[in-house]
Amino acid sequence: MHRTLLTLLLLLPAAPLAALEITPFRVTNQTPLVQIFGLPPAAGGQTLETGRSELLLAVDVASHFTNNSRGDESIVLDGETYRYTLALRRGLSSGLEVGVEIPWVAHSGGFLDGFIEGWHDFFGLPQGGRDRAPRDQLFFEYRENGAVELQRVDSADGLGDIRLTAAWPLRKRSPSSTAAALHASLKLPTGDSDRLLGSGSTDLALGVNADRTFPSSWGEFALYGGGGLLLLTDGDVLPDRQRNLVGFATAGGAWRPLSWLAFKLQLDGHTAFYDSDLTELGESLQLTVGGTLDWGDTSLDIGVGEDIVVDSAPDVLFHLALRSRF
Repeated sequence: MHRTLLTLLLLLPAAPLAALEITPFRVTNQTPLVQIFGLPPAAGGQTLETGRSELLLAVDVASHFTNNSRGDESIVLDGETYRYTLALRRGLSSGLEVGVEIPWVAHSGGFLDGFIEGWHDFFGLPQGGRDRAPRDQLFFEYRENGAVELQRVDSADGLGDIRLTAAWPLRKRSPSSTAAALHASLKLPTGDSDRLLGSGSTDLALGVNADRTFPSSWGEFALYGGGGLLLLTDGDVLPDRQRNLVGFATAGGAWRPLSWLAFKLQLDGHTAFYDSDLTELGESLQLTVGGTLDWGDTSLDIGVGEDIVVDSAPDVLFHLALRSRF
């Protein structure tokens, strides 16, 4: 199923048309114990025009391998997480925008271990113990004082936590100004927290995002960024350690040398979701590189993410996002 969906996203027409605006990668930290919360993906500074809609299908494939202990805590994360997101946004009057995001989440042993080990060998990168573990296994475990507090060894998939979104323009773009918008989202506890498909908490995110473009003889350049706060109710996953307030931020840049092609680089970070000395449960910084292909009102984002703060995010994240406006 996972490979079929990835293949379908690549079956696109070959003739590029007019370009869409440059938008951020819609990526978040897919570490198993973080992706359950309502951390919002990056957004641009513009909202949809009145009467315009956007339909998006995003696929995120994350490979995890870490084995760490500190103090009375220990954690093992070995496996893969797949997240399929169907999102719909609609522009209402006066720039107000509303939307809904429906995720389908899956955890499994996956199929990427051999590829990643070969990649590390080719570039002389450390394996970090990945080559000594059984290939393509699923094993998520957290221990405190030697007692197992969380364990996942069987594959799981199902509906994740649905998010309701809204955005209001703060400053509309002109040829020489920056666009900015206030974004809000409410994550509902619709996913099964026992299988790490959701957190069991209701999360409210508020943030401001902005972007600006710079035309030049070399093509169009863009800078974008933003940040905000995520307020969480008490959830079901490691409840004694979960925090109720998390900060998040994004910064990125893009270069569009052709009307149908843009290259992008993006940093995403957040503060810790848990009171823990383990890097895997602490603050995170992730780098995503890739680009966008445009086909008129349709575009495809292709990105690869790496954990800049090692072990705070997946070893590698593959991101595809197909969007269409109408």
